[in-house]
Amino acid sequence: MYDKIIDKNDPHQNLKIHEGIEQPDQINRAFAQTFKAKRQLTVEEYVKGILDGDRTILAQAITLIESSLFAHREKAQQIIEQCLPYAGKSIRVGITGVPGVGKSTTIEALGTMLTQKGHKLAVLAIDPSSEKTKGSILGDKTRMETLANDSNAFIRPSPSAGSLGGVARKTREIIVLCEAAGFNVVFVETVGVGQSEVAVASMVDFFLLLQLANAGDELQGIKRGIMEMADAISINKADGDNKQPSELAATQYRNALALFPPSESGWQPVVFTSSAYTLEGIDTIWNIIQEYVTKTKANGYFYNKRNAQNLRILSETINYHLTERFYNDEKIKALLENTKELVLANKISAYVAAQNLIEEYLGSK
Repeated sequence: MYDKIIDKNDPHQNLKIHEGIEQPDQINRAFAQTFKAKRQLTVEEYVKGILDGDRTILAQAITLIESSLFAHREKAQQIIEQCLPYAGKSIRVGITGVPGVGKSTTIEALGTMLTQKGHKLAVLAIDPSSEKTKGSILGDKTRMETLANDSNAFIRPSPSAGSLGGVARKTREIIVLCEAAGFNVVFVETVGVGQSEVAVASMVDFFLLLQLANAGDELQGIKRGIMEMADAISINKADGDNKQPSELAATQYRNALALFPPSESGWQPVVFTSSAYTLEGIDTIWNIIQEYVTKTKANGYFYNKRNAQNLRILSETINYHLTERFYNDEKIKALLENTKELVLANKISAYVAAQNLIEEYLGSK
């Protein structure tokens, strides 16, 4: 339209048009071509990189484990299988507590102390995923800034993605890769007190529960099942004016634990106070872990527990693959929606409907 009003060749035209500078392409074509042409590593290259302690390749292998693509998972399983002979030599520690108890601060303080002593530490943090968006903040690296920049530490946050079973399975596999990469201490941090603790307890050697004083009734504010799983309870933030209330809370917990029946490990859970801020009691945590490992290895419980965990993995993996195959079966997909409608209309019992679907699935095999 403006070309009709403005004649660029008219010398009497007051409005002049200057030719603009040609804008560069917003995409660096050379870089994009290089990125597209990037060669995928082979299973052997992944394994070699992991065994050599290459953190970048380790992170890439973990991404394969967490991927939902079948091709990625298949490749990940081959990597895990080749790394298994080099795994199992670390001390696995589960760390949990209510939100705000100071898990990340405690892990950073304890982890920094361990790396200074020459240990190699892997921190696997399970972040809760939104039920609506399925997204996660994955902010543990920002909460553990010092440890994140430590060459002897590796922090990997993982989204729970609404499936504790899936997280447990993937976290166990990630532990194998971290151990093969030479990390001799593995921390698994959970989202908070709840069902995730049961899953984490099934993959670690030692379970640490962090608690707060003055957070309500100390004995009613936590499930008994979590306390029974704990090998040690630390009353955190025991500094300043909170020191005396923390000592009182520790005494209450000791009295409560004395009423519990003896554990199979022969270990009596230890209760103490700590402060990740002043670092008081941080060395106590590691001393207790070492004492536990020494005692349970001597009486055989340590190895029996690892064996029981492996058998549980076997059982859970079978259940996972059977469930996945069932729901991905084309015949079941065709029948499932209609079956749901019948159940909702009260035309068939949910139990009978499930049995019918299972029989239909087995009959088609």
